[in-house]
Amino acid sequence: MDGLFSRRELLQRTACGFGSLALSGMLKGQDPVPMFPPRAKRVIFIFMQGGPSHVDTFDYKPELIKRDGQGIDFTGVRFGTFGKVSKRRLMKPLWDFKQHGECGRWVSDLFPHQAQIVDELCFIRSMHTDGVAHGPATLFMHTGATNLVRPSMGSWISYGLGTLNKDLPGFVSLCPSATKGGPRNYASAFLPAVHQGTAVGAAGKPASKATIRHMTNTVHAGERQRRQFELLRALNGEQLRRAGADDRLEAEVESLELAWRLQSAAPAVFDLSRESKATLDLYGIGEKPTDDFGRQCLLARRMAESGVRYVQVNYGDESANPRWDQHGNMPLHAKHARATDKPVAGLIRDLKSRGMLEDTLVWWGGEFGRTPFAQGKDGRDHNPRGFTTWLAGGGTKPGFALGATDDIGHEAVQDRVHMHDLHATILHILGIDHERLTYRYAGRDFRLTDVHGRVVRELFA
Repeated sequence: MDGLFSRRELLQRTACGFGSLALSGMLKGQDPVPMFPPRAKRVIFIFMQGGPSHVDTFDYKPELIKRDGQGIDFTGVRFGTFGKVSKRRLMKPLWDFKQHGECGRWVSDLFPHQAQIVDELCFIRSMHTDGVAHGPATLFMHTGATNLVRPSMGSWISYGLGTLNKDLPGFVSLCPSATKGGPRNYASAFLPAVHQGTAVGAAGKPASKATIRHMTNTVHAGERQRRQFELLRALNGEQLRRAGADDRLEAEVESLELAWRLQSAAPAVFDLSRESKATLDLYGIGEKPTDDFGRQCLLARRMAESGVRYVQVNYGDESANPRWDQHGNMPLHAKHARATDKPVAGLIRDLKSRGMLEDTLVWWGGEFGRTPFAQGKDGRDHNPRGFTTWLAGGGTKPGFALGATDDIGHEAVQDRVHMHDLHATILHILGIDHERLTYRYAGRDFRLTDVHGRVVRELFA
């Protein structure tokens, strides 16, 4: 019709034609290519839900220790305290800090295993973000928006680059939480539905049960299954031809065909018994504190090794207060450190020993940090104004630290990095220009970084 054009034509005409690459690749069985030479092919995102305290883990502040117990005037950022000035009591870290590695980075006793691999890590100690409650801040970390329905980062990456293995999903979320954004943290929103994340397992359930159900057919033999699939594919093709451009139908057909291919590829990926005892020990599998998260981290490596482009590894649960959210009992940080420290360090060591760390970017962090002052007797409140995250591999500088918070760890003051900047940087590492990866929806071009974001080139080796 005059004045109208199909979704396929729309994708070709917008975003310098880059948007059409994902669709054309999907239809032809070929994935789009990066915009420029990438530093990494894939991302493993280790999400520490609840906000670990940077001043108790990686951000050593001698002034905070010196001023322990002193009162400071604090301007609130949350709900009833917003904009109000009140006196708060500074609280020193509950764990001792020591310098580690050739780089001499400070790490607290909470993370003895990560301390041993500190020469592989690239710290950003000047993060700040939007959202002061878990829901908005978690959504912002995953989608670049605090309240609007936007595609998740993994979906943007899947849309821009496709999968490295057509027999596996391009984007997987391991044991995600149903709260604090829930499925929106791995959803595709208005992007083609085929780019939504595949959830495997769920928070609060054993990682040993995290698998894709019904991967094998126990009723029919292989040849009969193949004939059934060919018939179903022919029927779906005819339905697509009659329906024309239909994003949801295309995604449904693609998911059915992927499910068929998964039957042969996925069982081997999920079979951890194929790993040596030394590898299982590296992740802490078989040890009570670390078995659950160790399984997630090892599964993430196996998925990345098999061609999954973006893997979210979620350390979360379904309680009112997420795991790292200690408002009144900071000593609980020790429990969560014991559960995650060895598996995370094991993942880095394993990737490096296999030569995968060079082209795999690992991103570790929570949705925000925690305050340097006490909440109650021995808790800490949310702190979006300054916190620490780290990257490893993917061409980032090993043993490097960028930026700083103020003397007590309250606010990022030097080489500040906003969450939009981190998103832009991760896309750049994958060979994507965050300003050009767009999708036209509701009359405007959307992107992960909205109208913000800069690539933090200081992090690159």
